[in-house]
Amino acid sequence: MTHIILILACAGYAGAFLGWALAPGLFGFAWLTALSVWIAWPLGAMALTLIHALTGGRWGNAIHDVLAAGVRSVFLAPLLVIPYALTANRVYLWLRSGAAQFDNALYLNGPAFVLRGVIYLLIWLILAVLVMRANDDSDELARLAPAGLILLALTSTFAVIDAVMSLDPTFASSLFGLGFIAEIGALALSAATLALLSSSSPDPEALRQLARLLLAFVILWSYLALMQLIIVWQSDLPHEVAWYLPRWRQGWGVIAWLIVLTHFVAPFFTLLSARAQHSPKAVAFAAASTVFGGILHQFWLVAPAAGANSGEIALLTLSALLAMACTSVLASRLTKRVWTRIEA
Repeated sequence: MTHIILILACAGYAGAFLGWALAPGLFGFAWLTALSVWIAWPLGAMALTLIHALTGGRWGNAIHDVLAAGVRSVFLAPLLVIPYALTANRVYLWLRSGAAQFDNALYLNGPAFVLRGVIYLLIWLILAVLVMRANDDSDELARLAPAGLILLALTSTFAVIDAVMSLDPTFASSLFGLGFIAEIGALALSAATLALLSSSSPDPEALRQLARLLLAFVILWSYLALMQLIIVWQSDLPHEVAWYLPRWRQGWGVIAWLIVLTHFVAPFFTLLSARAQHSPKAVAFAAASTVFGGILHQFWLVAPAAGANSGEIALLTLSALLAMACTSVLASRLTKRVWTRIEA
């Protein structure tokens, strides 16, 4: 299995970096899309681990080992950020030489952007080490959880503002960061649930709790996305409306409706049923639909800023995402061995 994952990772990197050579203007957007999807796994795994330390429940015990693997994968983040950093000047208008000055230039400038990115990474890496150290001690995890969750919420919010919302430096939304936090929870929980269901038959009560928690994340994300749209529609401000317009043209509107279908309608109406909450197949379907919808959503947020047709950037994004996912699995296994030797 390891050899297959390694081959897939190499194929993903080969496709992504070939795209970098052939279409350097699109690569940065594709890599950013894949990175914004992938980062939900380690950050979400940390958040869910800390939430379970405070709330308890069979759901956390069922996916404990899977979440631990997600936490370990955060050590891959500094390496995956390198291609993003090298292509950032092609992605962000405000980083280009001779670019027009914006009202928020004190925040959106090169040195501040790099400094904040380094701070986010350091906080995530340090927090991951603390979570790993306390992983088998519920009391220590509970003491760490309040501060850890606050740090994750703050850094995730500002990171998505810097990386995704600033693609249009004139657009601002107070709900953008909250929506990303909800999506982190939904994607990480869905991935962990799929991993659990593919390897074992979980306890029925744990499965029911996982289903209900996933339903809560789906509802929260959908509510925040809808409120952002309603606020922009009601305000009718040109600089806010201009953010939505490119995401409804040239086929992007079709992707938007697919997001509604896969990220809300399918998992919501599936998990509403008490019978479905006890069905591994139904829960797996809802989780898979949520993951697919989350990938589409991040693609819809980032790719239109490239000014290219959706098909031109989709292949690059899939290659990058395949590379990151496979590398994450390999890195998690390696980190587990190293951490075990350190503790010994």
